[in-house]
Amino acid sequence: DVQLQASGGGLVQSGWSLRLSCTASGFPFGNYGMMWIRQAPGKGPKWVSGTSSEGDATYTDPDLRGRFTISKDNAENTVYLQMNSLEPEDTGVYYCARDGGHGQSDYWGRGTQVTVSS
Repeated sequence: DVQLQASGGGLVQSGWSLRLSCTASGFPFGNYGMMWIRQAPGKGPKWVSGTSSEGDATYTDPDLRGRFTISKDNAENTVYLQMNSLEPEDTGVYYCARDGGHGQSDYWGRGTQVTVSS
C-alpha cells in the first residue's frame, strides 16, 4: 500500500523556519514526482510546490517562491519542504502527495500541522 507520512510541523513565531519531511513507502519512490499541498483553516487545498521524480526540477507557487524550497532524496524515500520567513498566513495542514501524472496528485498522506503566530 502507498503510504506517505509527513512530519516536522509545529507552532512557531512569525519569521521562523521549519523543515517538513515526508517519508514514502509502498511504491518505487524514485519513479514519481512529489508535491506539497496545504490547507489553511476554512479554505480549500492549495498546491505549494512540486518536484520531478529525480528531484532535479522543482516548481513552487510564485507567491511562495524565495521562502519555500522543495527537495527530494530518493535514497531516503523522503521529500522535504524547507519553509523560511514563515508568516501567519502560512498556517495550515501540510500534506505531501504523489504526482500521479500531469501534475495531478493520486495519493495524499496524513498532514502535519503548521501554526505561525504573529
